[in-house]
Amino acid sequence: MDTTTDQHTPWVLQFTHAQYGPFVDCARQYAALFRDTPYKVCTVYLTGAPDEAVIQGSASDEVVFLNQSKQQVRGLKLRAIGKLRRLLGTRRFVLCIAHRAKPIYIALLASQLPVIGVHHAFGDYQRWSRRFFVKRFKQRLALLGVSDATCKNIRHCMPDWPDWPEHRLATLYNRVDIAVLQAQQLSRKQARVQLGLPADAFIVANVGRLHPDKDQALLIRGFAQARSALPAGAILTIIGSGRLDIPLKALAAEELPSESVRFLGQVDFARRYFQAFDQFVLTSKEETFGIVLLEAMAAGVPVVCRDDCGGGAEVAADEVLFAADAASLAQAMINTAQTRHFPYYTKALEKFTDAEARIRFKRLLQQFAIHLP
Repeated sequence: MDTTTDQHTPWVLQFTHAQYGPFVDCARQYAALFRDTPYKVCTVYLTGAPDEAVIQGSASDEVVFLNQSKQQVRGLKLRAIGKLRRLLGTRRFVLCIAHRAKPIYIALLASQLPVIGVHHAFGDYQRWSRRFFVKRFKQRLALLGVSDATCKNIRHCMPDWPDWPEHRLATLYNRVDIAVLQAQQLSRKQARVQLGLPADAFIVANVGRLHPDKDQALLIRGFAQARSALPAGAILTIIGSGRLDIPLKALAAEELPSESVRFLGQVDFARRYFQAFDQFVLTSKEETFGIVLLEAMAAGVPVVCRDDCGGGAEVAADEVLFAADAASLAQAMINTAQTRHFPYYTKALEKFTDAEARIRFKRLLQQFAIHLP
């Protein structure tokens, strides 16, 4: 940990729980809010060892790994609080952005900074202890949800908080760096070769954990009903792994010919392969945001999204939403396969960008009454 004292340059502390899954890109997104400003960003990972790829992906002026174990981040988290306090004493920090409940808790106890807590999941305030804690610090804590659905869920968990300031809860959508994402994506031919997919087939795809929340069972049934009206030789391709691997394969064997469905298992950096698809379908019961839809749109792939999934429906346009039953899904898949123009692409890809988020974030700082020097 760097202990060089810097009391002149203003720093923003970004504190996140882990470096797996989407959280490195979340760190990049929030570091990007301060690009071309006088503020430097120090991103701190509560768990996980130093990793060069994480450092590069965080796009921050400095990256610190507290390297706490699962056991150490249970209970009072005194060791993590002490480490963070020592870091805070090394320079002039003016704001903390904390992702998820544990970093919010540690940041509030380790500092006197204004803290913006970012929530990426539903149900974060179902525990009374968390509700009690953040209420205690409401004067210097503001909350962000990554979608309107996330904020609605936070409010739903707070019915006994009539005095929680309405202006200190707001939405700041997740976003993608379109240029970087498109540069990472393989061509249609390359992606199909690497995934082992036929060059001329119509590919309907889903990417996600094989878990009840993702509801790939609905996807299989919907595709089975739509298949005869889709281009000849259509193939359903499911990327991901999880505890429903065997049941979903059994359902697919009942509903579909073996040549019309492919389970590809876990594929690292799956977003690189999206140009292999002709249609992307999101059947999740719950999505706080649904960044996978933007990854599909950036590849030029038409999307179909379940209308009651939460944040995902906020990303997709009304014309590509379907009700949570196989017949509605089948009709949406057929309609999308027959459509040639998707004007919602441009609107969505402009709305969910770093540039748009910077404009929104400046307004939110005023709304939260956070005045940076």
